Amino acid sequence: MAEKGIPSWPKVTIRLYDDHNAEVKIAGRSHPVNHHDPRQAAIQLVSERAAQLGRPVKATAIESDGASWPLIIHPDGQVESVDVDVKSSKPIWPIIVATVVAGLLIAGTALYLVVLRPPGDDVTKPTVSPKLPELPAPSVGPDQFAARPVPMGWTPNASWTVDLDPDTAPAVSPDGKEVAIITPDEKIAVFDSNGKVLWQDKVPRGSETPVYTTVDGKPVVAVVAPESLYYWAGDGAEAVELELPNSATVQFFGTSPLVVLSSDAGASVVSGGALKALPTAQRLTTLLLAEGDKALSARYAGPLYWDQPDKQVVAVMPKTPKGATVIDHIVAASPGRALVVWKTPVVDRVIPTVNDSTTGATLAICPTVAANEAAGWQWVPDEAHKVAAWGECLINFGSKKTVFTKDFEPLSITGVTVYGQSGSNLLAGTPGSKFRTLPADTARPWGVAGTHAIVVHDGTLYALDKAK
Repeated sequence: MAEKGIPSWPKVTIRLYDDHNAEVKIAGRSHPVNHHDPRQAAIQLVSERAAQLGRPVKATAIESDGASWPLIIHPDGQVESVDVDVKSSKPIWPIIVATVVAGLLIAGTALYLVVLRPPGDDVTKPTVSPKLPELPAPSVGPDQFAARPVPMGWTPNASWTVDLDPDTAPAVSPDGKEVAIITPDEKIAVFDSNGKVLWQDKVPRGSETPVYTTVDGKPVVAVVAPESLYYWAGDGAEAVELELPNSATVQFFGTSPLVVLSSDAGASVVSGGALKALPTAQRLTTLLLAEGDKALSARYAGPLYWDQPDKQVVAVMPKTPKGATVIDHIVAASPGRALVVWKTPVVDRVIPTVNDSTTGATLAICPTVAANEAAGWQWVPDEAHKVAAWGECLINFGSKKTVFTKDFEPLSITGVTVYGQSGSNLLAGTPGSKFRTLPADTARPWGVAGTHAIVVHDGTLYALDKAK
């Protein structure tokens, strides 16, 4: 049987330690095996999970010497090897290539012969990295975007369009080279900026919008499903699946995922392909975000704290701006940034600032405003750290200048263009320049991929061409 159509989740690994002990990992959860025939017991464990899913699952079997073999295990215990093109001084065992093994007992025997050979057998073959299944490509084609006014600088001509799950949104990679969506038939599909499908994989029903993030310092695209977090490194590599604890939520406010457990049970970061528990949080702190294997938290009146597994906590005190007295409260954070509101000698007047979350240095100072006015401000940063809008305070980090725009409510940022509302008017512009009033219901881009603005209407993604 071919691999086509078999999802890469859950990730299953069978590791043999000796003649009586093995370990089965399913979606990151370990199942120790101690049995007179650990091979048979391992196969039975995996086939039970396959029966729960109602389909075969992929597995990687690893010998005690480290050599690994890709397998397909069926709900009824049948085991198939996945053909791989491997050079060796000896031929691949004929039973690997030719036989579909039926029954748990036969499956255990096949695993013994094919995968978990005795140490005396000198046939060795290098590990082959599993690849994603080949799946039917979604329908992609050009169209015209006529449902709503187009964003300024773009045309109604869409070089490519594709349908997506209407309960999700597209994700554009930070470098603008990729677009990821969840399709209506429950797949993640990743396209280049011109609409070519780069890779696909099946995802569980109820999966959320894809997110471009980083794990172990490398860019990935991640999806949160009802029971697991999946992330893909691209280039056709299979997903890493991390099973989530009951009632856990995953936040992407920082550069990396932060897994928050229920009932104040703590939090974890993703490191080395696994969830790593963070140290017990400082008293009276709130978790804000994760960057790599570190998490940022803060007390209401400061300071900031960086927590890291197996490391000492690091406290960061934001620098006091001129005219301020003490911190009134820390509002929120985004990658590299912390939002701080400072008290002043004048009652009910505050100074909002943006500070570096690592050093505490002041990055931007907003005008002094009434405390109740600043309390309703929304923070909308761009991904490149060039501009941001914090309520009525528009910030240019390059020039370190801020502009106060009365009654402005930011909605989103594409590139350095800030979209927002003032009263009933939809506005767009860059901090420091004159904002333009846009037609009502103008589409706002989810991002820019290559030379296309990515917009969505009624369950369809449109890649709009740039105006000449």
